[in-house]
Amino acid sequence: MYRIAICDDEQPRRDDVRRMLLDLSVKSGIDFATEQFASGEALVSHYSNGGEPFHIWVLDIEMDGLTGIETARKLREMKRLSEQIIFLTSYAEYMLESFDVMTFQYLLKPVDPEVFAEKMLKLCRYFEEKEQEIIIVKSAEGELVLHHDDIIAIEAANSLTVKHKLKITTTRDVHDGRGLISSYADALKGGRFLQIHRSVLVNLAHVHKFAGNRVVMSNGMELPIGRSKLKEVKDACTRFMVMRIE
Repeated sequence: MYRIAICDDEQPRRDDVRRMLLDLSVKSGIDFATEQFASGEALVSHYSNGGEPFHIWVLDIEMDGLTGIETARKLREMKRLSEQIIFLTSYAEYMLESFDVMTFQYLLKPVDPEVFAEKMLKLCRYFEEKEQEIIIVKSAEGELVLHHDDIIAIEAANSLTVKHKLKITTTRDVHDGRGLISSYADALKGGRFLQIHRSVLVNLAHVHKFAGNRVVMSNGMELPIGRSKLKEVKDACTRFMVMRIE
C-alpha cells in the first residue's frame, strides 16, 4: 500500500486526484491510502507533529499561503528526502524552480487521468525497485545494510590509525566505513552513483546544485569535484534529471 498526501487549497481539485487514484487502484490492484491537506502549512504541521510519513506528495503549486514549492522546500529541510513529489500546476514556468526540491514529476492542469495513472505507476515501480537496491557496508558497527536511495555520499576519510577509512553519509546518519572508494564505485556503477573526485562518490539523486567546482547535496554538505571531471559530472546530473522526469 502506498500512502499519498494530496495537498491543494481547492476541495474539488483534491477530490479529482483522489478519484483518479481510486480508478487506478481498481484497474491495477494497487492500494492507495490518501490523506487530504487544504494548505501547505497543514502538510508541514502533519510532519512537525510526528504524523505518519507518506510515499508520495501530490502538491498544487499555486496555493494561498505556502506555495507547493515552498511547502516541498520546508519538508526537505526537515530531512524528508525519500518522499517523491508530483507537482500540479497551470503554469509551465514553475518547472525549473521545482527541480530545486528533487521533483519526480510535473504535470500541467487540467491533468489527463491516463497521464496521471502512467506517472503514478512509474512511481510505484520506483518504490518496488528501491526496496531491492541495497548494499552491505563494512563499518565499525559491523556490517550495515543500506538502501541505495538513503546514501548521500561516500568519502575517503583521512586516518592515521585506520587503513582505507570511509565516511558514509546517509539521510539519517553518518557511518565510519572500511574499503576503497573505487570498489564502491564499481559495485554501484550503472545507476545513480558517480565518482566525482578520486576520494568522493555521490548519489546523483541527492545532488542539489553546483557551486563552482563543488556540488551541494540535499543535506547541505558541499563536496569537491575533480578538476578534470567537472563537465562529466554536470552532464551526468543533467542526464539523470531528464531520465527521472521522462
